[in-house]
Order: sequence, then C-alpha cells, then structure tokens
Amino acid sequence: MAHIEDRTIENTTINRPSLGGRSSKPGSRRGSGSVVLKSGQTLAYHTRTNDEDDLPHATKKTMADYLRKYESIMRIITEAFKETLEKGLKEHGQVVPMIPTYVFGWPTGNEQGDFLAVDLGGTNLRVCLVTLNGSGQFELTQAKYRLTEEQKHEDGQKLFDFCADCLGMFVKSQLEEDFGKLKSGQELALGFTGLPIKLTALINDTTGTLIASRYVKPETKIGCIFGTGCNAAYMEKIGNIEKINNLNLPADQEMAINCEWGAFDSFEHEHLPRTKYDIIVDETSNKPGEQAFEKLISGRYLGEILRLVLCELIDEGVLFLGQETYKLENPYAFDTAFLSLMESDPTEELLMIVGIFTYFFAIETTLAERQFFRALARLIGTRAARLSACGIAAIVSKIGCLDEGCSVGADGSLYNKYPNFADRIHEGLVAIFGERGKNIQTHHAEDGSGVGSAIIAVTFQP
Repeated sequence: MAHIEDRTIENTTINRPSLGGRSSKPGSRRGSGSVVLKSGQTLAYHTRTNDEDDLPHATKKTMADYLRKYESIMRIITEAFKETLEKGLKEHGQVVPMIPTYVFGWPTGNEQGDFLAVDLGGTNLRVCLVTLNGSGQFELTQAKYRLTEEQKHEDGQKLFDFCADCLGMFVKSQLEEDFGKLKSGQELALGFTGLPIKLTALINDTTGTLIASRYVKPETKIGCIFGTGCNAAYMEKIGNIEKINNLNLPADQEMAINCEWGAFDSFEHEHLPRTKYDIIVDETSNKPGEQAFEKLISGRYLGEILRLVLCELIDEGVLFLGQETYKLENPYAFDTAFLSLMESDPTEELLMIVGIFTYFFAIETTLAERQFFRALARLIGTRAARLSACGIAAIVSKIGCLDEGCSVGADGSLYNKYPNFADRIHEGLVAIFGERGKNIQTHHAEDGSGVGSAIIAVTFQP
C-alpha cells in the first residue's frame, strides 16, 4: 500500500477572471442583425429555426461504420510505428528520437531508503519525501508551491533559486514538525541545491513512471503518459540500441528508452489519418509539422479539434443561429475537460452540456445539438484512445511480449479522468491483435516524477 500525504502551498494570490461580464460586441454575423427604425431606435433580430433536419447527427450506425473503417488501418499504423521506433534506435537525429536514459535494468521491488524528489511542472513546484519500504511499498509526503507567471518567464537562475528555497523550506518543515521523518544531519539523495542534499538523478517523468510502476507491479513492461502531452518508455536490450554501440556497453544488459513518441509521423505525415481540423490545429500551432501523433491524441488538442468542427458548422449556418458566438471563436477556448463532461453527462436532457455552453460561452443549445456534441466528443475521444493503442501495440510488437502478456503503467489526465479512455485503449489492442490483445492490460501508474525518481536514485548511490 502507498501512503501519500499532500499539502499545497501558494506563494501568490490568483485572481480568477470574471465569467459574468463581457465587452460589447457587434451582432453576430451568423443569423442575426439589426435595422434602424424611423424613430431612431435600433431593432435587433435573430433567426433561429425549429427545423433540425439539417443538423449533422452522428448516429450509432455511422459511428460504428467509421470505427470499422478506422480499424482496418490500425494495424498499418502500428507496423509503421514499430519501424519508426526501430529506426530511432539505430540512428541519431530521427523524428522519434528513442533517447537512451542510462537507467539500467528493473527495480527489484526491495529498494529501501528516504529520498527527496523535485518535480517542476507548468503550474506548481512539487517537493516530495519518498520513503521506500521494500516489497513494492512506499510512503510519500509532498508539498506543492505555486509558480507565479513572473517566475515562469524571468531569468532561469531566479527560478532555480526559488526551487532551492522551496526545497529548503520543505526539509526544515520535516525536521521541525512532529510528523517529520528526517533526522538532523541526515544527507539525502535528490532525484533533481547548498543544502545537506546530494543531487543523484535527473530523470524524465515517463521513465520514472515506468520504473515506479514496475516497483509496485512486477508485470509492468511499458510506461505511458496520456495527458496534456503524451509519451512512452520501455526497457530495451543495449545490443539493440545500435546508435550507442561505440560505448561498448554489455549487449545483454537492459536500458530504459524514453521514446518521445509524440513526434511520430511528423513532417511527412504519411501514416496518421488527419482531418482538415487536425491540419488546422497543426498549422496554427507553435510547432507546425511537429508532434503529429501528440496533436491527435493529447489533452492539449482534443478540445480544440471539437471547437474547430463547431466553428465550421456555425459558419455554414447550422448551429447557434442568431446568437453571439465570439467566445467560442477564440482558439483553445474549448477545454478537453469539457469533452470529458459531455461524455459523462448522465441526464436525459444533457444538462451538463447545457451548463458548459451557457456558463462559458453564453450560448443556448437544443437537445438535438447537445446529442450531436456528445457523439462528436465520443468520436474524438475514441480516436485518441485507439491511436494510443497503436503506440502501445508497436512497443509490444517490438519487445515481443504479446503472447506472454504484460502490464502497461499509464498516467496523465486523459487516462485517469476521461470517461472510458482505458477501455477504448483495450478495445483498440483487441482490434489490432485479435483476442491476444487481451493479454495487454493497462493500469494506473505510480508517481513517476516522485516515486520513480527515488527508485532510480537508489541505483546511482555508491
């Protein structure tokens, strides 16, 4: 069992922007307008039809047809993915870089000791005290320190000074408080400082996820992240990593590989089935042409794909006639969390979807529209999960563990919170491998950046 104690410490006041008020805008160019009367008064008019026959419906039949067609190319994608992984092992500078991590071999599950870990994310700095108890057991005490916008963009030295200050405060709190586990004078290994702390390991969170999951669940052979971004890591025989042959490392020894698989099919776009909406997402991103796989499956982009579909239907005069839609026209205004809520709406009238469009976009919706939105969200979410299955299947094929089976440690907001995401991955694996696909199971991964870094730090201690 894992015991986790969590505290959050904010070093700044966050002012949430008001959602109630909005600046005055001209009448929507879609189904609305105004006329000036002889009296000088302006009369606004809005056109909204009750004829919903033109509304695009994603029926069960059409969705099933689409998915059957999609399954026919999943095996082709998987094979191309596998070839890309192999190429990344052979040569430097490939699209999917297959980065050697120099983390050698699996944990035994019996590692013990106290370790500190620092996880610098986009919103918080997290400091963890990880106590490994052996037998796959651990305890974790952590504190989160909120980053200000200034700290994110100022000189890097100031940011690392802040990290060291937070680390010092955390260590002091553990020494002083009754529940503190640290002893004065104790030197700790840091899996990321003028403190009685020794920097031992600097790791990628996906590699940490792989190692932490293996520590707790020995059947684990792959670690994945399905969140705002996406990635995977697995253990490869050094003899198969041809690009580091010059290092003369033992060929039979294993090393963790950080795939960075979000870049699969970048630049050439030969294998992944992109729609016109995907192309818009790519071309308007800060890295056009790059991270092609990630732009189809990660939480950063799924909401934007749905938003682009809605905007096209608004332009065609199908949706939201006579209503202001400018809030929806802002790029990335439609969060992927909204898709999750839409899919999980349990009400017959789909009232959660009503709330999303009313509260965030000041738009009224019909039941038929809401049913369409939920079907569209399901289609986008299912495609993301099944493409994710292609990536997992490629690694499974690469390491040859299909028949014996294996467990995949998975983490990230999509995997943990998006309805049916894990089930759809499993369905995708069966679509690719047939019944043998059931030999590959995913499970919620352990804390890679905390527990994983602690376990890796053990291996680097003298």
